[in-house]
Amino acid sequence: MPMLCREKRVNDVFGIGEWLQDVFGPYGVLGILVFVFLIFFIDAMSIPTLPELFFIIGFMAMPEQTLWYGAQLLGTAVIAEAAGITLLYLIVERVHVPDRIKKIADKYVKFLIVSDERMLLINRAAPMIPFAGAFISLMDDWKLSRALFYNAIGCVLKYGLILLMSSFFFKFFSDGEAQTYTLIFIFAVIAISLAAAFLRKKKEGLADENS
Repeated sequence: MPMLCREKRVNDVFGIGEWLQDVFGPYGVLGILVFVFLIFFIDAMSIPTLPELFFIIGFMAMPEQTLWYGAQLLGTAVIAEAAGITLLYLIVERVHVPDRIKKIADKYVKFLIVSDERMLLINRAAPMIPFAGAFISLMDDWKLSRALFYNAIGCVLKYGLILLMSSFFFKFFSDGEAQTYTLIFIFAVIAISLAAAFLRKKKEGLADENS
């Protein structure tokens, strides 16, 4: 059975690393990819899972963080999000949504900086659209394929940056320091995204309406 983690590399990350080893470790790289897929799939179905944190834990779980392994993780994240968004889209398509709900969603989207599928790209920096698959279905002029395209670009840019920064930390610092700096970076990304979303909503006059 392959051991996935450098000693104490991820064991101290809220105990998640140790659990990851126990459950998915025996299956090697495939096990970690399945783990990342499930996290991103569930998150895309609009059940928040902090995918940024789990993504980097999956990356740190391997003894060697190679470019190919990073690409596999990134590809898995893109595919999982596409699957989750598409499934939610299909569910909403089959459910009769009242016109009142559609009008509310349409009004909300029209308040945003852009009102088409490109919003899913901006959504990476400032999360403004929850239930992406549902929104795609509710917007009459939105196309699923176009929405998935912009979502994939955003995913590659955001998580590609996370991979680059993590690789930088592990190259120039000890394992313990690199893990600490990586986690600080991840939580900074999450905090900045939430702050940007709040400020954007406030600027567009949506903060009070949604609170």
